Amino acid sequence: MSARAQAGARPAAASTAAFEPLDWALLAGVALTWGASFLFIELGLDHFEPGLVAFLRVFFGAVTLALVPGARRPVERGDWPLVALLGLIWMAAPFMLFSVAQQWIESSLAGMINAAAPLFTALIAAIAVRHLPGRLQAAGLVVGFLGVVAVASPSFGEGESTSLGIVLVLLATILYGCAFNLAGPLQRRNGALPVIWRAQLVALVLLLPVGTVSATESTFAWESLLPMLALGSIGTALAYVWFTTLVGRVGATRGSVTLYFIPVVAILLGALLLDESIAAAAILGTALVLAGAYMTSREEPARERRGS
Repeated sequence: MSARAQAGARPAAASTAAFEPLDWALLAGVALTWGASFLFIELGLDHFEPGLVAFLRVFFGAVTLALVPGARRPVERGDWPLVALLGLIWMAAPFMLFSVAQQWIESSLAGMINAAAPLFTALIAAIAVRHLPGRLQAAGLVVGFLGVVAVASPSFGEGESTSLGIVLVLLATILYGCAFNLAGPLQRRNGALPVIWRAQLVALVLLLPVGTVSATESTFAWESLLPMLALGSIGTALAYVWFTTLVGRVGATRGSVTLYFIPVVAILLGALLLDESIAAAAILGTALVLAGAYMTSREEPARERRGS
């Protein structure tokens, strides 16, 4: 069954209609929770080691998603190895990388760099199919990567730890680009939520050793545990349900606009709640990244597709 059918979607023709109040509510909920994930990680790191932060995020997410009937639908047996790989490159590794990186960089910076995920998704897709992107998409990749450089440039002079943190977030974002390309076909065959939940279970097993060790080196505090509960149960579970429902109602292309609001939320929360300073170059860079991501997500003109 498709993700659209599982979500109780409207007919395909409705995807071209104006957003209804429920569509806007779903978009806002996803953007706010995913944008706030960098803040929640920062709060978790106040008392927990990075490995415990990553583990608790997946643990609370998997437990919550298990309560959603659609997530428990079967997955084709032949897809299990790919789902396991997805658990590694979409969840276990990136979640750990973000947790380690945010020991040294601010949450807003992590959110700004993460905005490059659509760029890496488009680039990896082009490499995988050995098909050069069209002019608009190629220009979008160039603009987006210039934006990444602008976002990171104010922080590179702040020490080796800060530079390493930026590199780790970039690596996590590249893994997201690989995962998004892998997840698409799996979700079309099995539905989005069953694939996501099983990938979370794989990630939970992979993170169990480091989570156990990190727990012995962490200090219990409700002010860190509650953000992890929110990050896992809402950001790593319910937000996926909301996003799947939104895509089912309005289509994948229109639903993907949600991703462009995430760095904006991360920047605002970091500045307002954590008193993080935002460099002008980083703001400009984020705008370039978002512009590049938008350009790469557009469909190629028909004449370019025929000429390829």
